[in-house]
Amino acid sequence: MSLFSKKLDTDYEMTWCPGCPNHMILAGVKQAIKSLKKQKYKHESFALTTDVGCSSKIFDYININGLYGLHGRAIPAALGLTLGNPNLNVMAFMGDGGAYSEGISHFIHAARFNSNMTIIVHDNQSFSLTTGQCTPTSQIGFKSKAEPMGEVNQPLNPVKMAIASGMTFIARTNAKDIAHTAEVIEKAIKHPGCSFVEIIQDCLIFNKEINNKDKLMYKIKDNKNKAKAELLANQWDYNGKNGKIPIGVIYQEILPTLQDKWPRLKELKDKKIGWAQK
Repeated sequence: MSLFSKKLDTDYEMTWCPGCPNHMILAGVKQAIKSLKKQKYKHESFALTTDVGCSSKIFDYININGLYGLHGRAIPAALGLTLGNPNLNVMAFMGDGGAYSEGISHFIHAARFNSNMTIIVHDNQSFSLTTGQCTPTSQIGFKSKAEPMGEVNQPLNPVKMAIASGMTFIARTNAKDIAHTAEVIEKAIKHPGCSFVEIIQDCLIFNKEINNKDKLMYKIKDNKNKAKAELLANQWDYNGKNGKIPIGVIYQEILPTLQDKWPRLKELKDKKIGWAQK
């Protein structure tokens, strides 16, 4: 396929497991980009970064510019793109392992910096590419080859961490609901600042006991109240199939972005150019 093609599809062979929700996430992302292109967003204004993992294969299946990074390092790569050209709509795709273990410091500081980018985390509560080890969001008792006696630690709640870190857009979706995922990702990209979208997905091979949480999920209206966001974040602790799982925009506020706070970046943003055109 031509490097300059405006089509979103590529010719790469799909290597995700048949039926994996990653296929659905891909469809949702493409729907969001197509919708934005109809709103006069340019194809070349989109860029993506990934690290290593099942989620990161999405790089091969979307025909936009970007780069593969090291495991857990998709966020600093995305930050670099936003500094190089503050007019780009940058998406960083990661799994729950890379985002919340190796990449946790990057996640926290991305929220602090509020650079204009969107972090999309595919969360199946396991390191599935490397045959199902526990991640920071795995439930207590989950057994793997690395932990045959089972996980003994309480799982991390990334939504609570995002609120505490100052993320200005926090959302959660269900991978199986493609239309809703597309709608939320579109909102995240349009948000001025650092956006975080957690996509709950099943793994068909590993940690299957945590799958099929659809009955716990319910849609919420876009929320701008931080106290309410904290209540919503506490409704599910990632530790099983108890409680409720709110999906939608859990919190949003508008604050100055990193690009607004740096005069040279603001100048590039206002002129709609990158450093190369300076």
